[in-house]
Order: sequence, then C-alpha cells, then structure tokens
Amino acid sequence: MVYGSGITAGLMIIAVLVGLFIVAVQYPLLPNIDILTNYQPKIPLRIVSREGILLGEFGEERRSFVKIEDVPVVMKNAILAAEDTRFYEHAGVDYIGVLRSVLANLRGNKQGASTITMQVARNFFLTLEQSYIRKFREILLAKKIEAHLTKDQILELYINQIFLGQRAHGFAAAARIYFDKPLDQITVAEAAMLAGLPKSPSRYNPVVNPERAVLRQKYILGRMHAFHFIDDATYQAALNEKLVLRAHGSQKPRLSQHAEYVAEMARRKIYEVYGAEAYTRGLTVWTTISADYQAAAYQSVRQGVIDYDFRHGYRGPEGFVALPENTSENDLTVADRIFANYPDYENLLPAAVLSADPKEVRVLISNGVITTLSGARLDFARKSLNPKAPDSERIRRGAIIRVSQTKNGWTVAQLPQVEASLVALNPQTGALLALVGGFDFGRNQFNHAIQAMRQPGSSFKPFIYSAALEKGFSPATIVNDGPFFIPAEEAGGVAWEPHNYDEKFDGPMRLRTALARSKNLVMVRVLQSISPQYAQDYITRFGFSASQHPPYLTMALGAGSATPMQMASAYGVFANGGYYITPYFIDLITDAHGEIVQSHSTSMIEESKVLTIDPRNAFVINSMLQSVVTEGTAQRARVLQRSDIAGKTGTTNNFMDAWFCGYNANIVGVVWTGFDQPRSLGKGEGGSTAALPMWIQFMKDAMKETPETPREPPPNVVSVPVDLQTGLRDDGSPNHEWFYYEFQPPTEQELMSPSQMDFFDKIF
Repeated sequence: MVYGSGITAGLMIIAVLVGLFIVAVQYPLLPNIDILTNYQPKIPLRIVSREGILLGEFGEERRSFVKIEDVPVVMKNAILAAEDTRFYEHAGVDYIGVLRSVLANLRGNKQGASTITMQVARNFFLTLEQSYIRKFREILLAKKIEAHLTKDQILELYINQIFLGQRAHGFAAAARIYFDKPLDQITVAEAAMLAGLPKSPSRYNPVVNPERAVLRQKYILGRMHAFHFIDDATYQAALNEKLVLRAHGSQKPRLSQHAEYVAEMARRKIYEVYGAEAYTRGLTVWTTISADYQAAAYQSVRQGVIDYDFRHGYRGPEGFVALPENTSENDLTVADRIFANYPDYENLLPAAVLSADPKEVRVLISNGVITTLSGARLDFARKSLNPKAPDSERIRRGAIIRVSQTKNGWTVAQLPQVEASLVALNPQTGALLALVGGFDFGRNQFNHAIQAMRQPGSSFKPFIYSAALEKGFSPATIVNDGPFFIPAEEAGGVAWEPHNYDEKFDGPMRLRTALARSKNLVMVRVLQSISPQYAQDYITRFGFSASQHPPYLTMALGAGSATPMQMASAYGVFANGGYYITPYFIDLITDAHGEIVQSHSTSMIEESKVLTIDPRNAFVINSMLQSVVTEGTAQRARVLQRSDIAGKTGTTNNFMDAWFCGYNANIVGVVWTGFDQPRSLGKGEGGSTAALPMWIQFMKDAMKETPETPREPPPNVVSVPVDLQTGLRDDGSPNHEWFYYEFQPPTEQELMSPSQMDFFDKIF
C-alpha cells in the first residue's frame, strides 16, 4: 500500500512538473493582450442627421459598441445563464464546470466547459483548431486576461465582439438586426433568444432555423429561472411571448429617414480621405441634413412623381410569370421565384395576378397577402382589363402588377418611369438641409441632384436679368414681346425663331411682367442688348461654369446645363442679399469614442462667403421673383399664404425638363423632374405643373413653424413712382418700382435724348 501510494504521489509530482514545464514554455509565447486593454472594435461608418438620426451605415461587420454600464441587466443575466453562470466567481477557468463537463463526456453527453473569459481569449487570439495545445493556451490566456482586466471589462469585450449571425457582431448590433430595436429596449424573451446565438449563430439563428432557436431560447429561460434571474411570472410570460423579428429581405438596418442619396454622398467623401479604414474605425458623420426637412422632401418628391405618372395613364403589367394551374392560392410555394426579379419599392409592392376579369382581380402580394381588387381600386388600370387589350398590356393570370396600400385598401398602382430631385439649403450658411436624388435609390442610384446636368430653361432667366440690371435695365424697362427672327446667314446656317411658352406675342411690357410671365422673346432681346459674352462672364458669379453656358442668344432660354445643386446655390445669392456661399453637407466627424475628428466651423462658412453681386441687385431681382409668385407662372404657390417667398418656374424646349427654384431668406428649394433619357414630359407638363407642386408641398412642411422674414431695401435703392404702361417716371402715379439710386427711370423728356433713344432702339 505504501509502495503503491508512493508511485501515485510520484506520478502526481511528475504531472505537476510536466504541467509547470509546459506553462514555462507556453506562457512566454502567449500574445500580448494590449489589443484587449486598448480595444478598437471594427465599428461601421455611420451617417446621421444633424439631430443624430441614422441616415446610413456602411461596413462589413454590423457592430454598435455599448459600454458595460449601458447593457441592461436582463441581457447580462441571459448571457450568464447561457454561457457562464459562475463568471463572477471563478478566475478565468471554472474548474467545477470542467469537472462537470468531463463527467458528462464520459457518459457520452458531449459538453463544453469554456468560460466567457476563455471565449474572449479564443475570439481575439486563437484559431478554432481542436487540439489539447490550443485548449491549454486558451486556459493560460484566460488566466492572463483575468490578471489584467476586471470582470466587467472582460464581459464588455465579450458583449461587443462575439459574432451572432446576420453579419452582427455584438449584442447591440444583434438587437437591431433581429428585433429592430436598441439593446436597452429588449424583453426577457428577446434577450434569451440573443443569448442563445453564441453557441452556434447558424444553428440557432431565428431567421434561418426558428424551431431550433426557440428550443435554445426556452432552455436559457429555464436556466435564468433556475438561477433566480427571473421570477415565476416573468418566466411564464417570456415563454408565452410571441417574438416579432425584423423583416430580413435585406440585411441593411431599417432607417427612419429616406436619405440614401445623402448617405452615399457622405460615404464617398469619407472614403476619399480614409480609404477602406473608413468602414471599420467607427466614424460617425454628422451631416447638416434636417430629419424633418428630409422626410418632407422625400414625401413631396415621391408623391409628385406618382401624381405625374397617374396623369399619364397605366402602361400595363411589368411582366408575366408562369403560375402552376394546380397550385393552391394559399400554398404558393413558388412565391420566392415569382418575385425574385420584382423588388419592393417602399409602398409600391409587386403582386402576381391569380385571376382577373373586368370587375375584379385577385392577387398574391409580395408580402404574402392575398386579396381581391374591385371597383374604384381598379380604375387606374381599367383599359388593361379589357379582353381586347393587347396581350402585353392586358392584366391576366400570371401578370405582375404593382399595388399600393391606401386608406381604402390595396389598389392598382404603377412603378413610375420619370425621375425627380429636390435640393434644399440654408442660403445664409450654405448648409444642405435636405436632398432627394431620385424617385427611389434602390431602383436608380444616379444622384440627379448633383450629377444630372440638365437644361434649366426659364429658371435661368433671373441670372440674365441680374446681368441686365448692371447694364442700366430696371424692372420698369419696357421691352417688346414680339416676333424675333435671325436669318440663316446670321445664325450659322440655320434660321432661328424662338417662341414663347404660350405661343403668344403681347407687345411692349415691363421686365417685371416679362419675368413673371416668363416671356422668352423679351429675354432674348435683353440678352442681345447686353451681349451673350457679358452674360456668360457675369453668371460665373453665381457658381456656374462658363463652359456649360455658351455665349449665344439661346442662353436666354436656359439652353446651357446645370444641376439642381448648382441652381440651389445660385438662387441662394438672391436669397441672402448677394453672397455666393459654397454648399456643404458634412458638419462634424467623430470617432468611435465621440471625439471630434473634423468639423465645419463658423470661420469656414465665413471664408467661403463671397459678395458676388451688388446687394441692390439681389434685392431688386428678389422683388421681381416675388412677382412670379404673386402674379406670374408660380401663382399656385400663393396657397402658402406667405409674402416672403420668391422663385421661378422653368420649362425647356418640348417639355423635356421641368423646374421650380424658390426660396425665402431662410431656405432655398429647387425641384427638377424629367426622364433619364431625355424625352418630352408631355404637353403642358412645365415647371408650374410638374415641379411646382412638389416644391409647394415641401415648403409647406419646411416653413410651417418659420415666421415670415420681410426684406428691407439696402442703401441706395429707392422706390420711384412709374407709369406701368410706359415704364417712365411719373411723380403723380400711385404705382412704384425699385431702382438703383443712380439708375432711376427717365422722364418722357429725358427719353428723347440720343443716348436713351439708342438704348430704346436696341431692346424694342
């Protein structure tokens, strides 16, 4: 017995010595754990509004870093119950758990014994190799980590680093991905579901394997109850709670604001500076975008485009698919195949027609709803229900149509082909307030607001009139609205004979009236008088490129090219009293710790602010543009019941492009609409019809809490009585007009002077 005991003791000593030798060999080879003490998680790039509302997120890993003190107790308890109930008691290795695991394995019930600390060691430093050496290194690393970090620090690392499926790293990201809510709002049942993911993110993924996920969740709830983390009532309520998962058609987070075009603009800017690192270092880009303005812009553009599309009728189904004749309507297993090539676009959902006749249409919608459309809900597509309609346009079984949810139920709709954009900025600072680059970013990523160089049409006239004021013209100057013709030999081989939008000639009229009524022939004569070369040089003061506006008389009709963003910043000069301010949309960039990396300071705004036209000029043009609203082509805007708004409609030749550019002292809004491949919008679809309604709807929301801001005339601008018929000074007239002090209108006697007669001949 003594001899046997000695052998046992000797073996134990040898085992201890071997263990110490292995430790002595392996411990120096362990990696430095500075990566843990200076943890820098891969946090995606986030783009937010000026209020901090998420506009976009970019990065391979979905992760939201959360401090341990901000993790809800229910989440901590669920993790401990699932992974390591003795976490706060052991020193990195749970020897009781190891013994229990060994006994279970001997009975054939495979069981692990990794603690949370060991999992942190494995996730940060080791491979998934199954070997005793790797396991031993894992234990040594766990002991080393416990010697340098507190328990809360270790748990914080685990909570933020662990992979949980669906590209989610960390429990805060998983709460967003799976339940579309912040971590501090999850329920006990949801916490248990999330806590079940680390064991096997694929096997227990509630999206991919809901049955297994629920079994794992119930097991964890049972452990939470057994370890007194939850009481009986909470346990029963959690077992009975029906979990609602976020729709996972896309792994992108659901955003409360539609600002995809702005988010993409910001992403490109940040990538230019930081490269691929931009997607991992946790930068947050604080834009100048107002969440309320952005929501208003998105809704106004979307509704405006749909209204335009509705005016031009139904074009027929988007396509056709083969539906098995023997397939039950309630058992359409081919649904995924049906809608594979027909994505949802917000509230315009694809639907497969199951049956159709002139009175009712039964459809399967992409969201799984089966419904019958009848009566007024079919009116839009009535012609396509006619049995005599062409096959390509007829709604029949297998047709793919669009439907939209309205207050009266589902109704036939259509995916528009036309595009539109809206830009809104603060003319005092240049800060971008809202931007919509197209009807739907998911369908067309081309940003029309900053990339679409289109003819501005009549919306360009104010800049030519501004140039004319500097040459001695005034709002009261009389110019003939009569036929204008340049023969072929003078026009480069092709005769040129411009026309007015209304195809009418109204004879001599004041420039104020001509601008209000958008008279092309008056504009051409004014440009001819001041010379296209002078105008081309002058418009560069508004930020336009001279090369995009050749010095020809066609410039008077807006035949050059400009983007909506350029038009917005240019109109800002009239709105702020003569200053060109470079637009900007990134206000602040912060790192993962909230420290400021870069900011757009007040001094930077002031440095970009350049007095580019005479404040008197800006005031007089503003006054003329107000007349466009009160008595001209933009009279629809009077519905806003504000006296401080001004603007100009724009319609190009053959109704290719429609614009409205309008503003007050606090906000400039520009709307454009047209087709990507330029073609006519249709007769009558000019700026006042196709663009102005979107601007009105947006400004109604944007200005609803903003008081009117009347403008005071700058020094040396005078109000002079004039005769509205002749444009001459008439001290007895009750009608007044604004003039530069040195450019007051002539009297009838002064008009007879040679210089005045020469001037008059040029424009009349």
